[in-house]
Amino acid sequence: MAFDQVRQRRLSDDIVAQLEAMILEGTLKAGERLPAERALAEQFGVSRPSLREAIQKLAARGLLISRQGGGNYVAEGLGATFSDPLLQLLETNPEAQRDLLEFRHTLEGSCAYYAALRATPMDHQRLREAFEALQACYDGSDEVDRAEEGAADARFHLAIAEASHNAVLLHTIRGLFDLLKRNVVTNIGGMYAQRSETRDMLLSQHKALFEAILEGRAEEAREISHRHIHYVQEVLAEVRQEALRVARSQRRQGM
Repeated sequence: MAFDQVRQRRLSDDIVAQLEAMILEGTLKAGERLPAERALAEQFGVSRPSLREAIQKLAARGLLISRQGGGNYVAEGLGATFSDPLLQLLETNPEAQRDLLEFRHTLEGSCAYYAALRATPMDHQRLREAFEALQACYDGSDEVDRAEEGAADARFHLAIAEASHNAVLLHTIRGLFDLLKRNVVTNIGGMYAQRSETRDMLLSQHKALFEAILEGRAEEAREISHRHIHYVQEVLAEVRQEALRVARSQRRQGM
């Protein structure tokens, strides 16, 4: 009977595995600077040469970037789903906006469902902070900048994705963060003009979603998320129809 030789695992491989896990779970974010080598070696309980070897391996695989005299960073573009030029195309194309809402319907519903099942007390605290920041934007009425409101909305949904403890969902939402933020900014102006109750409705939906997740009501959290996106789709359809009617009237006026 033949046996394969047991290969001794290098210490640097254990460090690589831990750093990979931290990147995958979202503890280390794209563009984030790692602690100084001395401090990081002490935290891992390893020598600096072993740590440097691990960093070199991760840099060779494109996960880390080492800057001369400037430390080590998680790769900036890690998980970036769309490039900036494509973001602009998606932002201005009405069909792409519809497609994004359909995508959000599925993605955010799953995030809400798993967040309700898996969120820890620390996740609950981050969710609360994100919701309160979003609520402050709603309470600020028209004085709040649309970009600020869009960013707060996207951060709230990102906090839900983090609480889902699903690495694929989390990195998909992170990769789409700028697109989600721009999508909200593009949508809300027309929605507020179309229906006077929209601001109160959105706040109510986000509050219900927040409470369902905190109380562990997974199926309800997913359903609330679906209703939220459906409402946005419904109002935006009205906005588009109104724009078509106005354009038609203007053409007739010019005849």
